[in-house]
Amino acid sequence: MRRVLRYGWAIAIAMGWALGSNAQGTVAINEPKAPLLPASFGEWTTSAGSPSGTSSLSLTTVSKAALQECGPQRSAVHDYMRNGKTIHVEAIEFNDRTGAESAFSLVAKPDMKQGKAIGDLDSVGEDAILFRADASLVLVTPATEADLKTFAPLVATLPKAYGNTGIAPLLPSLAPKTNLVAGSLRYALGANTYAAQGGVIPAQSLEWDKSAEAITATYSGKGGRETLTVVSYPTPEIASAVTKRVQAQMPGLGPQFTNAKARRERILMVVASGPWTADDAQKLIDSVHLHEQLSVDKGSPPPDFNVEVHKTASLLVSITIFSGALMVAALVLAIFFGGGRALVRALRGKPPAVEAEFLSLHLDPQNAPAKFQSEK
Repeated sequence: MRRVLRYGWAIAIAMGWALGSNAQGTVAINEPKAPLLPASFGEWTTSAGSPSGTSSLSLTTVSKAALQECGPQRSAVHDYMRNGKTIHVEAIEFNDRTGAESAFSLVAKPDMKQGKAIGDLDSVGEDAILFRADASLVLVTPATEADLKTFAPLVATLPKAYGNTGIAPLLPSLAPKTNLVAGSLRYALGANTYAAQGGVIPAQSLEWDKSAEAITATYSGKGGRETLTVVSYPTPEIASAVTKRVQAQMPGLGPQFTNAKARRERILMVVASGPWTADDAQKLIDSVHLHEQLSVDKGSPPPDFNVEVHKTASLLVSITIFSGALMVAALVLAIFFGGGRALVRALRGKPPAVEAEFLSLHLDPQNAPAKFQSEK
């Protein structure tokens, strides 16, 4: 009985030590984030002076309610100087790339020239440069297109978005490219964002509390400029109900909706409104299809592939850590059961290795077998 209790205590101690070691090995250490804006980048260094000029564009003048719908995480401002010129930089990091893309279309002005010289997307005005990199949005004022390339080192310092937070939204990619007016595409995540971006359908009619997303784009044609509105919903039932409601409201929405057309495309509501004829408006909404895929850079795997690879790698790492913990536990138990017992016997002056003891009932014959005299 003592031997059983002694071994039981040894097992408990060994398992406790092993589990404790494993728990200590998996403690997560949250390191503080690096500053959103660096003290210097490239040829630009910190400046204590005022910016060289003023600009009408600022992130502080954007609708706070609309910006909040984009999911801002943190923000920063900093002044830099280069060759006697001082600039003011404003930056916001969002929860994901979706929020940053919506905020970009909220801040960018129609007269700004869009491109991809730095970051994922940039927009250049007369005295301001706006660009998005992963989940961050940066506004530089005063700045011109001549300064654009000098901000490439700043892009490299911005935080990276990984996994689901780095996936671009699908909805903006569904807008037809033919006759699209440059810089007119807007992407909204809420009623305030949609209204601030100039949405033509009453925002309260679009069921934003149902996780709706919307794009608004302008198209040029013979009859003038037509507005395309595409709203995405989680289910076809919600999209169908909203489409019927908007169709019923169209006659009372003004002359821009005289020839307007609307239809449902699976989980999408598609509306064309403006001066175009009814036939041209119908052709525009018929050119929107949900099965179109998000394009990626040549030679790069799709975002979904990167997410699955990340999940698989995380699973393999977890399995490896768990297997290592089991091996450590097995080694500890072996030491306690084998080496520990041998050490105790050696300390008592007994040989470390002994043959196993067996219980015996001693059933061997106790008396010699009887001998009988053979008959004569």
